[in-house]
Amino acid sequence: MGSGGASGWGAALGPALLIGVLVTGCGASEADNGSAGAAAGGSASPSAAATPPERLCARIVSHWSREALDGDGYGDYQSMGMSNGQYDILREVVDAARAEQDRAGRKAAERLVDEEARTRCAKLYRDGNPTGGPWS
Repeated sequence: MGSGGASGWGAALGPALLIGVLVTGCGASEADNGSAGAAAGGSASPSAAATPPERLCARIVSHWSREALDGDGYGDYQSMGMSNGQYDILREVVDAARAEQDRAGRKAAERLVDEEARTRCAKLYRDGNPTGGPWS
C-alpha cells in the first residue's frame, strides 16, 4: 500500500471533497443572505425592516411642518415627496402649530406637530394604504 495506495485514495477523494465544498459553500451563502428560502418558496426575513407608512408619513409631516413654522412656507406636495392625503395633514398640523406657537411658544408648537402628525398619519393609514390612488 505505499504511496500508490495513498495517492489512489486521495485521487478518488479529491473530486468528492471538491463537490462537497462547492455544494456546502453555495448553500451557506444563499442561506446567509435569505435568498435561498425566498427563492424556494419559504419565508425569508428582509435584512432591514421597512418603515411603516404611518411612521414615514409622521416623519415627513413633522419635517415640513417645522419648515413652515420657520417661515420657509409650503411647496408643491409632490416636490416635498408627499401624497395629497399627507399634504392635507400637513396643512392642518401647521395651522394648529402656528396657533400653539402664538399661545405657548415654539417648544409647545413642536410637541404639537409631533403629536398631531403621529395621530393623523396613524388615522390615514389605519386600514393599510389609502385607496384613493397613489396621491391619497
